[in-house]
Amino acid sequence: MVETDHGSFETPVFMPVGTAGTVKALHRDFLVDDIQAKIILGNTYHLYLRPGVEVLKEAGGLHAFSNWPHAMLTDSGGYQVYSLSGTRKMKEEGVTFQSHVDGSRHLFTPENVMDVQRAIGADIIMAFDECTPYPCEYPYAKKSMEMTHRWLDRCFAQFNASKPLYGYEQSLLPIIQGSVYEDLRIQSANYVLKHDAPGYAIGGLSVGEPHEDMYRITNAVTNILPTEKARYLMGVGTPENILECIALGIDMFDCVMPTRNGRNGSIFTTQGIMNIRNKKWMHDFDALDMLTPEYSKAYVRHLFVANEMLGAVVASLQNLRFYLWLVRQARIHILAGDFMDWKAQILPQITRKC
Repeated sequence: MVETDHGSFETPVFMPVGTAGTVKALHRDFLVDDIQAKIILGNTYHLYLRPGVEVLKEAGGLHAFSNWPHAMLTDSGGYQVYSLSGTRKMKEEGVTFQSHVDGSRHLFTPENVMDVQRAIGADIIMAFDECTPYPCEYPYAKKSMEMTHRWLDRCFAQFNASKPLYGYEQSLLPIIQGSVYEDLRIQSANYVLKHDAPGYAIGGLSVGEPHEDMYRITNAVTNILPTEKARYLMGVGTPENILECIALGIDMFDCVMPTRNGRNGSIFTTQGIMNIRNKKWMHDFDALDMLTPEYSKAYVRHLFVANEMLGAVVASLQNLRFYLWLVRQARIHILAGDFMDWKAQILPQITRKC
């Protein structure tokens, strides 16, 4: 159980991604009342550019601006800066980058990223880090990790020197880096533990490395991190990734996959993965899934073929219903003591192509 001033949430948990202050295609009430999400994720880079810090301050923070009643986490923007490799310049001070919106130039430093996240007002905020690419040579991974550690110290200094803006507390989580090199990851995990935080994140995975490397690194790090604090694997991932990493001790996940895939007609169900555009569903009037009995497969296929917006809404809703169902089922089986048996049984079912 993780406690915040906007309520608690049980783990393992999957956080729907609301990059720019909204989970794409889904009304707030779907998230609150339907899938009953207790925490969602926003992104500092995108919110900094639009609507901007001043608007967020004027609104009283992102909770008030978006009318979100539960917990919220913000990614510091390190991954987005990493993805702008062609238009950014990295140095010890921070990262200069070019906005994808209007081409304007900006500087992110550990200090001003803390200030921006204070203005956004998420309950859980992330340290500013460099996300290394894959593949990544060992010397660069080591140099990058060491800079991420120096940035982490500056993040905590700025965080401790500032106060929350909206009358509730915020928590800062460090991020472990080191690419796919186990010795670097162990060094990084031991370094971040110098900062007493309510949780610790593993970054720089799910960037193209083989799944075996993801699991190997995750296992090495979770063997070091304290079990009584939340352990967050950033940007992961597929249903299989999630169950395998829960088995390795991960508590928190986020990924754009449920909504992004849903908008493109790829639907996760309790019986497998569907390409809803396939002609085979044209005359299938059975329910889309037990989690979405209100629409038939044929009808949802029709929505996509007809380019109706409701198709993206239904698919995104089903995918998030599935992801949150999956982690809740995982919790039930962890508590029952039969998680590994259940995982072995459910994985072939949910990962098959329908």
